[in-house]
Amino acid sequence: MATLQTSGLRLRYDQRTVIEGLSTEIPEGKVTMIVGANACGKSTLLRGLARLLKPVAGTVTLDGRDIHSRPAREVARTLGLLPQHPTAPDGLSVRDLVGRGRYPHQGFFRSRPAGGSLDDERAVHEAMAATDTLELAERNVDELSGGQRQRVWIAMALAQETDVLLLDEPTTYLDLTHQVEVLDLITDLNRQRGTTVTIVLHDLNLAARYADHIIAMKSGQIAAEGAARTVITEELVRDVFGLESRVLPDPVSGAPLIIPLGRHHADAPPTTTLELVP
Repeated sequence: MATLQTSGLRLRYDQRTVIEGLSTEIPEGKVTMIVGANACGKSTLLRGLARLLKPVAGTVTLDGRDIHSRPAREVARTLGLLPQHPTAPDGLSVRDLVGRGRYPHQGFFRSRPAGGSLDDERAVHEAMAATDTLELAERNVDELSGGQRQRVWIAMALAQETDVLLLDEPTTYLDLTHQVEVLDLITDLNRQRGTTVTIVLHDLNLAARYADHIIAMKSGQIAAEGAARTVITEELVRDVFGLESRVLPDPVSGAPLIIPLGRHHADAPPTTTLELVP
């Protein structure tokens, strides 16, 4: 497994600072969810962790070494990324796209898994089977629906077979069934391979259900982090999201379940006791 952490991290776009003085360590072999309101810095933090955005100050370290001091291909063998809005070249087939996830493991860039090793072919086939995209293999990516395309991108990230996997809103464009299937898949990957997974997710209830560790962000800072059952409280939801809610045990998982009140139910009585399953 690989270690990933930040120290005094400052990230900005042009002259606008988004992350200021942020220090954290991503737990090894766990699923970490990054949550928070829009424009709080979630995706910016993920870009910093992924070596896509160079810090103005502070460091991101991968296995104890500054991630920006390491060659890109070396980093790509350890750390995989699915960005929020990935794009593919026109006319690229699904099989070709998923096969490109194998490039860090090859001596030179190959666009088709058939041009790589048997291990490449196995990894591509397993990734496509896991994401239910085998039947799409010969179709062009630009012909797919949003949900199909998202599953293909996830397959490419899985085919990379890295120790660390960063995903920015991987359930975008997916209906509820596929959202749950994708998060189940990622959890299986974590449990079976020990992959360290960090996900930016908007759905707070899904984040609470699937997370081993939660990072709640507000205005470029970490407002709270830790296990969901200790982090997700009515006070935190009010502070981070500006939302009145009630937090109850999820009847399926025992994790925190957030019930938004809205202005028509703002006078609902507060939760007095909450026993969450560890």
